[in-house]
Amino acid sequence: MIAVLSALVLATIIAPFLIFFVGRPAFGALAIVPGAGFFWVLKQLTTGAFRDGATLRYTMEWMPDANLNVDLRMDALSALFSLIILGVGALVLLYCWGYFDQTPRRLAMFGSQMVCFATAMYGLVISDSFLMMYVFWEVTSLLSYLLVSYYGERASSRRAAQQALMVTTLGGLAMLMGIILLGRQTGTWTFSEIETFDRLAQTPYITIAIVFILAGALSKSAIAPAHFWLPGAMAAPTPVSAYLHSAAMVKAGIYLVARLAPEFHEVATWHLVVLPLGTLTMLLGGWMALKQRDLKLILAYGTVSQLGFITAIVAIGSREALQAGLALTFAHSLFKAALFMIVGAIDHASGTRDIDKLSGLGKAKPGLYLLAIIPALSMAGIPPLLGFVAKEATLETILHEELLVGMPRNMLLVGVVVGSMLTMAYALRFLWGAFATKKDAAGQSRGTSDAVADMHALSPLLWIPPAGLTALTIFCGVNPQPLSLGINQHLNNIFGADEHTYLALWHGWTVPLGISVVIVVAGIILHWQRAELAKWQFQYPALGSADQAYDTVINSLRQLSLHTTASTQRGSLQMNMSIIFATLMVLPVIMLIRGDLTNVRMIVAENPWQIVAALIIIVCAVAATVTDNRLSGVIIVGVTGYALSFLFALHGAPDLALTQLLVETIIMVLFMLVLRRMPANTEWKQDPKMGRLRAWLAVGVGLTVTLVGMFAINARRSNPISEFMPELAKEIGHGANAVNVLLVDLRAWDTFGEITVLVIAATGIASLIYRTQSFTRDSRRPTLQVTGRRWLAAGVESEQALNRSLMVDVATRLLFPSMIALSLYFYFSGHNAPGGGFAGGLVAALALILRYLAGGRAELEEALPIDGGRTMGTGLLISVGSVVVPLAFNHPPLTTGYTKVAVPLIGDVSLPSALVFDAGVYLIVVGLTLYILNSLGGKLDEEEEMRKQRARDRARSLARRQKERASSREKNAAGATRASSSAAQPDTPSTTQAHTTGKES
Repeated sequence: MIAVLSALVLATIIAPFLIFFVGRPAFGALAIVPGAGFFWVLKQLTTGAFRDGATLRYTMEWMPDANLNVDLRMDALSALFSLIILGVGALVLLYCWGYFDQTPRRLAMFGSQMVCFATAMYGLVISDSFLMMYVFWEVTSLLSYLLVSYYGERASSRRAAQQALMVTTLGGLAMLMGIILLGRQTGTWTFSEIETFDRLAQTPYITIAIVFILAGALSKSAIAPAHFWLPGAMAAPTPVSAYLHSAAMVKAGIYLVARLAPEFHEVATWHLVVLPLGTLTMLLGGWMALKQRDLKLILAYGTVSQLGFITAIVAIGSREALQAGLALTFAHSLFKAALFMIVGAIDHASGTRDIDKLSGLGKAKPGLYLLAIIPALSMAGIPPLLGFVAKEATLETILHEELLVGMPRNMLLVGVVVGSMLTMAYALRFLWGAFATKKDAAGQSRGTSDAVADMHALSPLLWIPPAGLTALTIFCGVNPQPLSLGINQHLNNIFGADEHTYLALWHGWTVPLGISVVIVVAGIILHWQRAELAKWQFQYPALGSADQAYDTVINSLRQLSLHTTASTQRGSLQMNMSIIFATLMVLPVIMLIRGDLTNVRMIVAENPWQIVAALIIIVCAVAATVTDNRLSGVIIVGVTGYALSFLFALHGAPDLALTQLLVETIIMVLFMLVLRRMPANTEWKQDPKMGRLRAWLAVGVGLTVTLVGMFAINARRSNPISEFMPELAKEIGHGANAVNVLLVDLRAWDTFGEITVLVIAATGIASLIYRTQSFTRDSRRPTLQVTGRRWLAAGVESEQALNRSLMVDVATRLLFPSMIALSLYFYFSGHNAPGGGFAGGLVAALALILRYLAGGRAELEEALPIDGGRTMGTGLLISVGSVVVPLAFNHPPLTTGYTKVAVPLIGDVSLPSALVFDAGVYLIVVGLTLYILNSLGGKLDEEEEMRKQRARDRARSLARRQKERASSREKNAAGATRASSSAAQPDTPSTTQAHTTGKES
C-alpha cells in the first residue's frame, strides 16, 4: 500500500521533467505507475486479502494529542475505489498521449497534476484518519482548479476553475467543522473507530455534525444545489473530464457516503438530507441533459443525474443498497469515462462537439460509432451490460428494502424510474447527436456535414483506452460474479457473512425486469418525440439557474466587501491606526475590570542599568514624536531598539539581544535606502488639537499595554514551560542554547513557515520595484581584490568611485572578512552558544550592506554576484530537505540527528543535523538582503543614473539645438547683410555687361 503511494508521489515529481524531455510519449511511461498499482490491488481482492475483516495498515505517530497521526488503512471498500482510481487513471494517462498534438510548456505541469490527482485520490480512500482524509480531500479541490484552468487564456476556463474551487472548498470547510464536532463529541477520529461506535444516535449535536459532513460530500459529488460546478468544469481538456469528473473527484463524495452510511443511517437526519437531494439531482440532471447541444454537456448533466442516483442508493445504508450502489459506481466509472474519451476523439478529429455541426459521423466512422453504442447503452441500462445489472439490483433493493417504509420507498422508486427514463432518453440523444445523419428544416437529409467530411484519421491511442473500458463493461455485465465477490468482501466485513447477495445478469421474470422494460420504452418515446418534449423545456429554468445564483451571491459578497471597505477604510492611515489603538485600549481594560485577579505586583527595576535603559527609551520615544527630519526620526527610533537589546542582555537573554541589535541595524539601513528618495523633512503639520488627542491616545495605549503585561505576568498559576526548555533542548535537540534549539527543532515548524514567508515577501518587494522586468542576475565567483589604487573590488572609472573616502575603503576592506568570519562563528556556535543561522545570516547581511554603502551598486555586484532568488531558493530547498529526510528513517519531520567528529588539535566537534536547517535559514537571510539591496538599492541607483543620464542628454540636446539655432540666425543675418550691401552699391562690370547683352538681344 505504501509502495503504491510512494510510487505515485515519485511519478508526480518526475512527470514534468519526463514530459519536458521526452514529450507526449512520457504519458505512456507515467501510466505504468497507476497501472501497476491497479493490478496489485486487484491481486489483493482476488486472493481474498480483505476477508474476515482483514486490512492493510500503516501508522506513524505525529502530534497524537491533536489527532494528527498518519493513519492509513486499506480494506475491501478502499480497494474497490482504488481499482477505479488507478485503473481509469492509467487509461486516461495513456489517452493523453494521443489527445495532445503538441507539447507546450504547460503540458509538463498538466501531466504532473494528473498523476498527483491520482495520488491524492488514492491517499483519500486509504486514509483511516478523518483529518488525514480531509487533507487529501482539499488537495483534490486544488488540483481540480489547476486542471480545469489548463486553458488559462480563456475566460470560460478561469471562471469554471474558480467556481469549482469555491464550491468544493466551501463544502470541504463545512465538512471539516462536522469532522471536528463529531470527533469532539464521540472521541473517535478514525473510520475504523466510528465503525465500532455503538452510541452514535445518542451523541449530542450529531445532527449538526452529519449535516456539515454531508455538505462536503454532496458538494464534491455535484449534488443539488451544488450541481452547477460540474457542467461548468467541462471547459477543461477532455482527459480531465474523463477522469476527474466521471471516475475520480466526484467519486470522493460517494466514497464518503458509502463509508459512513452503514452507521449514520441510524440517525434520521441522514436519510432526510441525502435521499431527497439525491433524487432531485437525478431528475434535474436528466432533464437538463435533454436540452444540451454540446456533447460534453450532455454527458456532464448526465453525470450529475447519475451521481444523484448513486448517492441516494448508497446512502440507504443496507447490505443490498450498498451492493447495488457500488455496482452502479463501477458501471458509471466505466461507461462515463469511455464516453468522454469518445467525445474527445470526435472533438480532436472534427474540431467540434456541437450536435448541429455533426451529421453522418456514424457512416464515416462506424467503428467509433460501435464503440460509443455499448457504453451509452450501459448508461441506459440495456442488457447484457454492467449498467443493466446494477440497475436491476437497484430496483430490487428499493422494492424490498426494510429501511424504506411507506412514502420514502414510493418517492425514491418514482424518482429512480423517472430518472432512468430520462437517462435512456439522453443516452439516445447523445448517440443521435454525435453519429446520426441529421435532417434539415424541410425534412431532407443533410448528408455528411463539413466537420465530419474534414475529419482526420483517429490515432489508436484515442480509441484503445475507451475500448478497454467498453470491454470491461461487457465482461462485468455478462459475468458479474468477480465484481460481486469483491463487493461482498466489504459487505461481509460490515454486515457479517450469514447472508449472501450476489449480482447477476438474469434473475428471472421479475417485477424489476418489467420496470426496466417500461423504462426503456418510455425513454425511446421521449427521444422519438424530442421535438414535442422541447416545447415543455422552458427557456429559463423553472427553479431558476443555479449558475446565475452563484454569480449573484459572488457579486453580492463583492459589493458588500466594497461597501464595508469603503466604510471602514477611508484611506487615512492615522484614522485606521487610531481605531486599532482605541480598540486595543478599551477592550483589554474592560476585561481586566471584569476579572477577579487582585494580587498584582510589579518590580520596577532589579538594577539601576534597567532604569537607565528605560530612560533612554522614553527620551528617544518623545524625541521621535517632535522631530521633523525623517532620517533623524529613524535613527532615534533605532536607539530605542538598541536600548531594548540592552535590557534583553541584562535579563540573561543574549540571543534575543543579539538578534534585536542586528535587526535594528539592518532596519535603519533599509529605511535610509528608502528615505534617500524622499524629502529630508516632513512638510505636513498636525493640527494642535488633533496632536493633543493623539498624545492622549498614545498615553492610554501605553498604560493599557503596561497593565495588561502586568496582569498577564501575575495571572500564571502553574510553572512556566520555559523551566523545562533547557533540559528538553539538551535531551531532544542535543544543544545547550535553548533559544536556538527551540527555533530549529522544538518549534521548527514555526521557523519553517516564517522563512517561507520571508521568501515570498522578498519576491514581492522585487516585483514591486522591477515591475515587468526580470530581476534575475548572472552568478559568478565573488572577488575582493585591490583594483588600481583603491582597496575595494569595484573599478575606479566612475566619478563616484574616484570621490570615495580612502578611510571608508580601508575600513570596509578590513571589516568585511572579519564580519563574514563572525557570521560563520555565530552559525556554527548557535546550537550551544548565542548565535544561530538567523544571527549569522544577519551579520553576513550587514557585511554586504557595508560593501554596498562603501562602493555602491558596482561594489555589491563584485562582493556577491549571485542571484538572490537562487540563494533563497537553495536555502528553502535545504530546509525542506531537513524536514523530509527524517521521514525516510521512520522519524517525525524535523527530528534532529546527532554525532561527534574528532578534529585534530581541536577535539570532538558536535554536529547536530539541525545545522542543515540552520544553513537554509542562513542562506535565506542572505538572499533576502541581496534582493532588498538590489531592488531598493541597486535598482533605484540604476534608475537614478538613467534619469540623470536622460537629463544630461536632454541638456546636451537642448544646448545643441540652441547652438544650431544661433548658428542659423548668424548665417541668416550675414546673408541679409550681404544682400543689403549689394543693393546699395553701383552695378559691377559683370552686371553692366549682362544688361548690355540683354539690350543687344
